[in-house]
Amino acid sequence: MNLSRCCKITKVLNAVVAGQTTQSSSILDMSGFENVMFLAHLGDVDNTCVLALTAQQNIINSGTGMATVAGSAGGTAAASDYDNTILLLDLIKPREQFIRCQLARGTANAVIDGITAIQYNGRLNPTTHDATVKASAITLSPAEL
Repeated sequence: MNLSRCCKITKVLNAVVAGQTTQSSSILDMSGFENVMFLAHLGDVDNTCVLALTAQQNIINSGTGMATVAGSAGGTAAASDYDNTILLLDLIKPREQFIRCQLARGTANAVIDGITAIQYNGRLNPTTHDATVKASAITLSPAEL
């Protein structure tokens, strides 16, 4: 079993400068996959910043009408404990076909280094990664250089 052949990896949000606005990822089509994990990579997060990574779903491929699903990852930063960390949200068997995530940043500034989505438990393997993945390699029992 090889993880990179059993999932689809997509960069769904580019880096965003420090701010307090909510950022929405691009929309994923969940056809052929049961689950998706979002990894929000954080940069410099000011103390007292309130962060919440949530998922939204829709029956059509549109940001209009997206409904937020229960559950989120995040919290309130203290003493820079959120600097250069990752928020992880694992969505199991969403009810709708089209999914995105939102990262809310409030009270104080936070830098977003990007958000990656990993769709997994696909019906067909191997999977093909999104065009945002430019190179990949699989190495079996590699010799040292």
